[in-house]
Amino acid sequence: MRVLSVTHGPTVPGGVFDEAAEAGGHMLERWVVPDGGIPDAADAYDAVMVFGGSQHPDEDDRFHWLAHEETFLKDVLDAGVPVFGVCLGAQMLARAAGASVRPAREPEIGWLDISLTPAGAADPVLGVLAETASVFKWHHYTFSLPPGASALAESGVCLQAFRLEGLPAWGIQFHAEVTRSMVESWIAEDPAEDELPMSGEALRAESAQRMPRSSAQGGALARAFLAEAGARAARQRGVTSSTTSAAADA
Repeated sequence: MRVLSVTHGPTVPGGVFDEAAEAGGHMLERWVVPDGGIPDAADAYDAVMVFGGSQHPDEDDRFHWLAHEETFLKDVLDAGVPVFGVCLGAQMLARAAGASVRPAREPEIGWLDISLTPAGAADPVLGVLAETASVFKWHHYTFSLPPGASALAESGVCLQAFRLEGLPAWGIQFHAEVTRSMVESWIAEDPAEDELPMSGEALRAESAQRMPRSSAQGGALARAFLAEAGARAARQRGVTSSTTSAAADA
């Protein structure tokens, strides 16, 4: 498949999701939105993955490219292209789907639990997780449930995952894509540790211990999403093939 990885800076790559796409033999392309450039039309891709960033989803006055990203994601949804958003990516996907984005009641930073809803446990993508899972979070914002969407996971602070009704479109607030080097970079970007609920050294130590399990969870989520996208691509190819054959017979 042709897979687009949408990122927002050098320290917020696709992590284990990009690794899963490449390991699956897919053609992985990257669009770093703040760097400019224009991706191909949404329907040129078989899957789109949108990742995190230090920016907030309502800071259009500071980051003018947010509106461009929202327009692209609206095109992705209109075309029915499978899409998976993570943290800022999920916030932008929710925004494109008509939800409100706003500061969370409190930040969530570090290794914290999420709980799947019954819909999440039954979901073909989120359902690969345990009903209660420890995940890595680093966010200050959240989103309301988009119109017609299903809540798939939650925490005591805010909604943690959703799927848009009738669409192959998922958003998660937590960082299932994270790698140890990414955590190191994020801690280094906040050398005063102003916003951390623990010391940087403590977060590094806990991350080293928890990362193998997190990488396994993230890889499972990525593969489940790519499997859903692959099934859709196969159906699309079947429809195209049938249409071509019918036209030739005529």
